[in-house]
Amino acid sequence: MMTTKSSTFLGLSCVAAIAAVGCVFELTSGTPDWGSALTTGILVITIPVSIWAFLEAVKDAKSNL
Repeated sequence: MMTTKSSTFLGLSCVAAIAAVGCVFELTSGTPDWGSALTTGILVITIPVSIWAFLEAVKDAKSNL
């Protein structure tokens, strides 16, 4: 059962995953708009955040069955 908490985690996971994909495209274009260092930093942060938030959403949804 989806709760507000699991929905929030799932939304965070989606936004972080979209940001990570955007960073990959920016880095492979050769000239990221915000610079390589900042774009790489965002990528490094968003990948684990998206995985963590997804796992938390699943854990919360399973606990409310």
